Amino acid sequence: MKNFFRIKEYKALFYRLLLVYLFYFIARLLFFIYNYNLLKVDSVSEFFRLAYHGLTFDTTAILYVNGLFILFSVLPLWINTKHGYQKFLFYLYFITNLIAYATNFIDLIYYKFIYARTTIAVWDSLEHEKDKGGMMLRFLISYWHVYLLFFLMAALWIYLYKKVRVIHEPVNHSKLKYFPFSIIGLLVIATLTIGGIRGDFKKSTRPINLIDANRYVTKAQHADIVLNTPFAIIRTIGTTSFKKINLVDESVVEANFQPIKQYKNNPKSTPNVVLIITESFGKEYWGSFNKETNIPNYEGYTPFLDSLAQHSMIYTNGFANGSKSIHGMSSIIAGVPSFRDAFTSSPFPKQKIQSLVSCLKEMGYDTSFFHGAPNGSMGFLGFGNILGFDHYYGKTEFNNDAEFDGVWGIWDEPFLQFMKQTLDKKQQPFFSTVFTVSSHEPYIVPEKYQGKFPKGNVPMHQCVGYTDFSFKKFFESAKKQPWFKNTIFIITADHGNQTYYDEYEKVVNRTATPILIYKPDGSLKGENKELAQQIDIYPTILDMVGYDKPFRSWGRSLIGDKKVKPYTINFNGNVYQFQRGNYICTFDGKQVVGYYDIKDKALEHNLIAKPNKEMLENGEACKAFIQDYFERIIDQKLYYKN
Repeated sequence: MKNFFRIKEYKALFYRLLLVYLFYFIARLLFFIYNYNLLKVDSVSEFFRLAYHGLTFDTTAILYVNGLFILFSVLPLWINTKHGYQKFLFYLYFITNLIAYATNFIDLIYYKFIYARTTIAVWDSLEHEKDKGGMMLRFLISYWHVYLLFFLMAALWIYLYKKVRVIHEPVNHSKLKYFPFSIIGLLVIATLTIGGIRGDFKKSTRPINLIDANRYVTKAQHADIVLNTPFAIIRTIGTTSFKKINLVDESVVEANFQPIKQYKNNPKSTPNVVLIITESFGKEYWGSFNKETNIPNYEGYTPFLDSLAQHSMIYTNGFANGSKSIHGMSSIIAGVPSFRDAFTSSPFPKQKIQSLVSCLKEMGYDTSFFHGAPNGSMGFLGFGNILGFDHYYGKTEFNNDAEFDGVWGIWDEPFLQFMKQTLDKKQQPFFSTVFTVSSHEPYIVPEKYQGKFPKGNVPMHQCVGYTDFSFKKFFESAKKQPWFKNTIFIITADHGNQTYYDEYEKVVNRTATPILIYKPDGSLKGENKELAQQIDIYPTILDMVGYDKPFRSWGRSLIGDKKVKPYTINFNGNVYQFQRGNYICTFDGKQVVGYYDIKDKALEHNLIAKPNKEMLENGEACKAFIQDYFERIIDQKLYYKN
């Protein structure tokens, strides 16, 4: 065949792109192997069916990443087959592809923590971390096998790439034919590339997005097998899910959520409030929260907190509204949850936000936030300043690096003692929030406590035991102080962490979170089995302290609000999950895509084919929440002016 047709070059290009597809399949297989217990694939054929649908998303990512490589491979430059030019293509191909490919390996591990493919929002979270180099080194040590796998795949990829070479053939005698045939080839390849990036050639079809993966699955978590991480990152660059939608009448919002609330509780005194947000301390670890889960051979790792629960009101059907630490802070303190994108990483957090901080400051409270990590970590300092905390106490204020865990911050035991000593000096009433750090990867405890706490079944269990012990020491010292008896203690978590029991690997239960309220006078104790969520904590505290002005909140007081039906909402598997009454509703941002029995936490049996009245009402309520959520955030209505 005449070389002006460039058949050998096109064959080489096809082979090189085919290699990308092959290695994306291998990455998908590794993703499944590393996370098989969370993904719940029933058979080999089901995995291959999901992988087949994943080809559409692979194509988009591959063509985005290889756009320049494809262009330079087909340009009519007459020097394309020369050794120097082919060497240039080699480096362009592997620099772009290996950077993108590496992101797939992030989710071999990170998926266990966020239950979703990594998006650009992760980099928004990392921008607040000062010791990024230390974090990388730590992960290199902890997850060396992932790095090894990546470099093995890279070496194999380079080896296979070199198996097909383009031999230089001069085209000087046929340039007149070479140029027009090359232009035709360029136009054909450009057309195919555009169609591949969009997902098809239909005018009515928008470029495919993350939510489109859910079209091919019956289990929400399977969408993450269909997707790949480069696609998830590329599709979220420069985009935001914060857009107004108009799905229901305003009366539906008011009827279901009453976003402006007012309580008339009149406590005998103005109590102090200590709010404890425990890092990664999911419901699974608490024995007192699992008495009726009927998990065979269940073991808990919180002996002190279980004893405290006997004298507290515990909400055993509680859930987090998000999957990251910063999600927990905004949900719990300000009642503003995060869904696809973190509210704090959106364009809209720099506005006046009504919260526990603003309302309690109106009542004369001293407000403070404690976090043992380096000041500014997780974005807590910045968001705390937006909320208006009077004081921020971090690693800097603790001022003793001998108690630094070498990873995240000050060990929980000494830092909780530091908080107690600081509170001893404060004028009452005070509102203080502490965000612990020790119950987290890399799952270590202070050297002096090695062997003291049960190792359990996963590395996290030992850390849970240490943090539980730290709480014990804190309460033992705090109860000796005069402020203790006039203080309400609320203990919850930002999200869960490593799971061991199948019950907590179910899609909905991955966000199961404890909520405990302790009053030293014993006036509030028992077990409440109604649905509860992080955004309920903010109105609950205001109700308990006697804040009697109207305020903005999507949550409800857990101790006295009978007007708003108990419900929970969060975002997982590219859909909103709304629980209320007898059913769970899943909503993709435009339409309801599923109804499930409230006991079907794995979301295995979709009832959408025959919805009843209650299901439809839940669907409308979910739409109403999302509509009001975006409207209030975008229109800066997060503060009700009294």
